[in-house]
Parts: sequence; C-alpha cells; structure tokens
Amino acid sequence: MAVERYKVKVHRKGLVVIPADIRRKFGIYENSYVYFIVDEDGIRLVVPRDLRSAFGVDGEKALEVVKLIHESRRMEVEGEIHS
Repeated sequence: MAVERYKVKVHRKGLVVIPADIRRKFGIYENSYVYFIVDEDGIRLVVPRDLRSAFGVDGEKALEVVKLIHESRRMEVEGEIHS
C-alpha cells in the first residue's frame, strides 16, 4: 500500500478535520467513533470495526455472535481452571 500523507490544521479545542476521501475510504461518518492509539513513536488514528464488518452481522444476529463468543470464552476459562 502506498503511503498517503495529509496536512491538516488543528482548530480551537483541538478539532481536526479528517479529509473527505479518507472518511469515505474508511467508512467514517457523522457520530462515528475512532480510537487514538498513543505510543512512544506517535499517534495513530484507528477506525474500530463494527460487528457487520468483523463478522458480517448486525442487529439481532450480533447478539447471537456475542453470546457465542462469551460462551466459548467461558468454556476456555473453565478448561483452564480444571487443568
């Protein structure tokens, strides 16, 4: 992937405008959430994956996926305790 570089201005209260082509590319819309990951090298902006993009589900199916993940993890923990 080619590196793209954008220069943006920091406005009052630290507001930064994400260029429109980046928002479209990563599905960032009004009221979307993003993460700022801070480490010794700098700051990364990360767009969290929603259940639809991560698992191909949303709505009622999302709850089923969460329950399956929770049950699977519970079984793993029980297995570790009894080992």
